[in-house]
Amino acid sequence: MENVFSLMASEECLSDRRCIWVNGPVIVGAGPSGLATAACLRDQGVPFVVVERSDCIASLWQKRTYDRLKLHLPKKFCQLPKMPFPDHYPEYPTKRQFIDYLESYANHFDIKPEFNKSVESARFDETSGLWRVRTTAAGEEMEYICRWLVVATGENAERVVPEINGLKTEFNGEVVHACEYKSGEKFRGKRVLVVGCGNSGMEVSLDLAKHNAITSMVVRSSVHVLPREIMGRSTFGISVTLMKWLPLWLVDKLILILSWLVLGSLSNYGLKRPNIGPMELKSKTGKTPVLDIGALEKIKSGDVGIVPAIKRFSRSHVELVDGQKLDIDAVVLATGYRSNVPSWLHESEFFSKNGFPKSPFPQAWKGKSGLYAAGFTRKGLAGASADAVNIAQDIGNVWREETKRQKMRRNVGHRRCISVA
Repeated sequence: MENVFSLMASEECLSDRRCIWVNGPVIVGAGPSGLATAACLRDQGVPFVVVERSDCIASLWQKRTYDRLKLHLPKKFCQLPKMPFPDHYPEYPTKRQFIDYLESYANHFDIKPEFNKSVESARFDETSGLWRVRTTAAGEEMEYICRWLVVATGENAERVVPEINGLKTEFNGEVVHACEYKSGEKFRGKRVLVVGCGNSGMEVSLDLAKHNAITSMVVRSSVHVLPREIMGRSTFGISVTLMKWLPLWLVDKLILILSWLVLGSLSNYGLKRPNIGPMELKSKTGKTPVLDIGALEKIKSGDVGIVPAIKRFSRSHVELVDGQKLDIDAVVLATGYRSNVPSWLHESEFFSKNGFPKSPFPQAWKGKSGLYAAGFTRKGLAGASADAVNIAQDIGNVWREETKRQKMRRNVGHRRCISVA
């Protein structure tokens, strides 16, 4: 504790900035990863503080997702530790149901994040052996001093907006990122170009087509498109079961054969598969296969057109690399997200420049000096839950051991000495 007192009395902590000692870890981020870690710490009896830059939990789900969104995987693969989804929830819960589940989860484990606190920097103080986490809220600076720091800001903290020739400087139509897109209603009857063919790009294209927008989707490279279910069973669930018994390459081969039987060949529609299988690609690069929920039907019917990469934009049209020119009214950028960890965490040994831990799964949850990462495994909510359990157990073991030693010291200090001379 002497290190804590000396740090709290330092010149920086005696400035206008408030300094707060946290008797446990600081968790940065109140999304599913942060909530899961907090719940597991609560179960271990370890106190914590959760700081969140937004004004609500799971801000990505509440503020930056489209209305028709549902979980892509069955609920058993998406539930957080120590609390399953309600029995009456469907196999693929809706966006609203998932948010309700997260809010119930936070209430059940008495998780009360400190909202509207943006972390400006976090660094490890070598002298004191403690983490210093500086936040701002409504112009007020605050610094949390803690022994453990859990980074739970996730893989999708910031939108990715690519530089495309003429998009910002010449095109005069509406441009939105997928995180701003809510519904295709406002685009009814308009010519819309969707840039990106991942799960978001496919679902946005489907939604636009259902709202009678004239929809085109840019597919620059190969992509794995799989049916969400095969013979009434989750494709992901089948893959997980097969991977328990078979090598990854054979699982991929079987899944692709089953997908071909369900979907047929997709190359005639401008969708070419990568050279390596979907599960291997996910394992090596983190690129998730598309789980089709209806977009392929629209592509096959011509309601969603597939076009190649973009060359440049002009005032009201786009020129493609194959020479085509399309008249368009709006652009939806389904170009993904990135981690923002490098912008605030002053550390380079555990996290790489892309904002992900350098160590591969399953070692990506623990760094040095009390630094942890939750939700950076590229394995979805199941991966985040596994991280949370590991982190809480690791901190909990140290916490219990130190608590036991403190009690022993107090007992020794209060022991009565009786002279027998």
